[in-house]
Amino acid sequence: MTSTVPATRTAPWSFAAPWGARGFVTDLDGPDHDGPVHWIEFEGSGEPAGDTTPIVFVHGLGGSHLNWCLIGPQLAAGRRAVALDLHGFGLTPGTRTNSTVQRNTRLLDRFVREVVGRPVILAGNSMGGLISILQASAAPEMVRGLVLLDPALPLPARRPDRQVASQFLMYALPGIGELYLRSVQSRRAPQVAVQQVIELCFADPSRADPAMVTASIALAAERQGAAGAGAEAFLAASRSLMRVVGPRWRYLGMMASVRVPVLLVGGEADRLVPVASTRQAAARNPRWESVILPGVGHTPQLEVPGKVTGTIQDWLGRHFAPAAGLGGTGHAAALRP
Repeated sequence: MTSTVPATRTAPWSFAAPWGARGFVTDLDGPDHDGPVHWIEFEGSGEPAGDTTPIVFVHGLGGSHLNWCLIGPQLAAGRRAVALDLHGFGLTPGTRTNSTVQRNTRLLDRFVREVVGRPVILAGNSMGGLISILQASAAPEMVRGLVLLDPALPLPARRPDRQVASQFLMYALPGIGELYLRSVQSRRAPQVAVQQVIELCFADPSRADPAMVTASIALAAERQGAAGAGAEAFLAASRSLMRVVGPRWRYLGMMASVRVPVLLVGGEADRLVPVASTRQAAARNPRWESVILPGVGHTPQLEVPGKVTGTIQDWLGRHFAPAAGLGGTGHAAALRP
């Protein structure tokens, strides 16, 4: 059941409706002027039993609440499951100032405290994984567990993917990044934009769910009117991400400070976060459970949702008293580098 929050109202959009999710907008006032935040809640099944710690899903750079619709309904069985849009992404407006990793970490903290209202399990992909680590390090009293799906990590000492490296170099250049994104976004049709993301983030683009592709194109069309603001938010987020991950020892220290159960999942064919980075993170944090998915890219929850759901369910069953319908499924294969 949705928390009763005075400033929460039903959202006018329904992109996630095919997956049994309802949308809401919450106005978070305060010194940071967070403003309206869009989020969705998956309809659970079964009566709550045992541990009912809520799950909050946190998307990555360029992502949205839709990134979680293929696994959210299953993980909402017996526990609350919600996904928010960070500043500047999905249906939450953003600016150059409030779309950084740091400001979105503060947004996540406020969302957990004021909308969910209790400690949670955070599930984050890519930049969302980084933000989830920052939140767990800064506010451990509000985080009971972490699920990290190809989180942003320091790069290994080897040559990165050429296309990815050139894109992030372009984003980092003042003026050039703005010009590049505005010119690309103004010319690119929503269908093309979505397909390009799939080709970058999937090891096998043919695995893309047709209904998800349709919803993603509709959301991209909805966002197209704010292309200029979207470019500024994207650049602010990507540049701040590089600043956090760049000083590797500070970031590694934050990862080591996490004391809650952690499940780290990496796609072996991930072009954005090389599997070597995932293996290094697992080796540095032996208390974490780690799983490598062969032949999978950067967004495993979209590419192989069944495997990801089973892996998370097994982990929940071992670290949290099972909620209704969340027994172990035997899909996880822990990797110990």
